[in-house]
Amino acid sequence: YKLSVAPEMDIMEYCRKEWRGNTPVAKRMRKVLVLFFFCLILLGFLFSFVCLVGDFLWEQSLKQELPENLLSKYDWIKQWQLKQKLGRKMGEISDEIKEYLILLRKKWKNISEIKGPIEKQEACDKLFKNEEEEYSLYEALKFLMLNTAIELYNDDKNGRRVPVFSWLLFARDTSSNPYQLMHNHLNHIGHSGGLEQVEMFLLAYALQYTIQVYRLYKYSTDEFITLYPNDPEEDWPVVTLITEDDRHYNIPVRMCQETML
Repeated sequence: YKLSVAPEMDIMEYCRKEWRGNTPVAKRMRKVLVLFFFCLILLGFLFSFVCLVGDFLWEQSLKQELPENLLSKYDWIKQWQLKQKLGRKMGEISDEIKEYLILLRKKWKNISEIKGPIEKQEACDKLFKNEEEEYSLYEALKFLMLNTAIELYNDDKNGRRVPVFSWLLFARDTSSNPYQLMHNHLNHIGHSGGLEQVEMFLLAYALQYTIQVYRLYKYSTDEFITLYPNDPEEDWPVVTLITEDDRHYNIPVRMCQETML
């Protein structure tokens, strides 16, 4: 099967492979990569989902009744689609969503109990060699994102204060309400599409984590470092990601000896 999480790669090897040549862009990218990171581990976005999130996911994944709660309030959630179960309705697979939430809790508990960084990374590497489990975790996290979106939407409609990104999320023609967000966006994430920037904010709020992104192609601009959300709670932990194009997200896992390119 096709791995969504690539094996780790030394930054020098990566530079030689991806940014060879003497064009201005290649030179700039090599400079930025070497300047800020001695070793870049090319891992997929889901790595940060599962391996670096905190107690919030543990608490949220305990909500095993979540699918039934939402389904009883919003009949349109029956249109939730799973990759392996395309064409089936949510009413038929709510138990499977519960199983995915339980799996998320189990994986998080197991990994969080590992103390050594090397052993923890090995556990994460092993996790992403199982395609079925990986997509199960995707679905569990996406369902938590949907739950957060519904809460924000209802809070705004009831006159409660909501973060600015929530207005932007529901200002799009394709996601003017939670149903459209699910149908046009969340259902496709991990299957035929990825996260858009405004959905990065939603992810951060669902995890209650600050996602700090080094946008390498924005080096020397005010947008080089972007925070999701841009006004995080002070007690939220921080996850650091790296992107070269706002489409593929990598995460630095460990340091290695500095070498010359």
